[in-house]
Amino acid sequence: MSIKIVNGMAIPNMPWEECPKGFNGPIWRYSKNPVINRHPNSVISRAFNSALVPFNGEFVGVFRGDNLDDIPHLYVGHSKDGIHIDISEEQIHFVDKNGNPLKDTNYQYDPRVIMLEGSYYIVWCDDLCGPTISIAKTDDFKTFVKFDNPFLPYNRNGVLFPRKVNDMYYMLSRPSDSGHTAFGDIFLSQSKDMTFWGKNRVVAQRGYEWWCALKIGAGPAPIELEDGWLVFIHGVNRTCNDYVYSIGALILDHDDPSKVLYRCKDFLMTPEADYETVGFVSNVIFPTCALVDAPTGRIALYYGAADTYTALAFTTVDKVVDYIKKHGR
Repeated sequence: MSIKIVNGMAIPNMPWEECPKGFNGPIWRYSKNPVINRHPNSVISRAFNSALVPFNGEFVGVFRGDNLDDIPHLYVGHSKDGIHIDISEEQIHFVDKNGNPLKDTNYQYDPRVIMLEGSYYIVWCDDLCGPTISIAKTDDFKTFVKFDNPFLPYNRNGVLFPRKVNDMYYMLSRPSDSGHTAFGDIFLSQSKDMTFWGKNRVVAQRGYEWWCALKIGAGPAPIELEDGWLVFIHGVNRTCNDYVYSIGALILDHDDPSKVLYRCKDFLMTPEADYETVGFVSNVIFPTCALVDAPTGRIALYYGAADTYTALAFTTVDKVVDYIKKHGR
């Protein structure tokens, strides 16, 4: 490994599969995908766009579960190997900072889980008179303390950086509308206290490449490299058969993440497998989680497939960064 991962951790037991012989792409799919199929338990119809983190030598995560009434809520899931995942049938209920129960919102979806300052932060799309971002904190994945909403509606794809930058918390997001959002750019906001957010800057705009002509959004938490931040993104194009969601990437400046050093002009992966092209919403791959083993540079990338399944792909930091620089602007 030639590219150094900064402030990373060793995850020797994370899922991994070697690149297939003769495959030349930057990311390869797990041969036994999907890792979560339809009806993972008795109350969830589909689980996708979710996030795992290492926890007590195993893995735990927060999962989007679309219920049998088709409304999405958040659930805790546990796994010993990051592949076989047991999702709770009891949805997450949040409390305020004093431990008082909060009223459940109408829906919650597309969570990211970020380890920050020794705790775990969940960032997801919530209902505040329309879709916007919520943040909660947990130390045990049993009690979830919800913060005030950082932004007004409408906003989605909130992703926290895994540490402060210049003594400020940083978050990527994508302002949107109340529907399926036929537009969208990635913005960066900062906060001193995780309550008041501002100094909003445009990081990356849609339309630079055909595969993300309609909208783009941040995926998993940024991965800190010695000279930048690796950010996997999703990009959306609209064809005569509706939307197509692909995976791309940016490399942001280490000390000023509002600056893009490299932007991959080619997608890293686009819907091709049956479980990506056919489902509840066809032709969607949507990355939300990256497990990174710092000593080896291995990356296990979890993504939602066709708004129906959870799937897994692999790459290495060296391979993906080299691809971005060779195929970037």
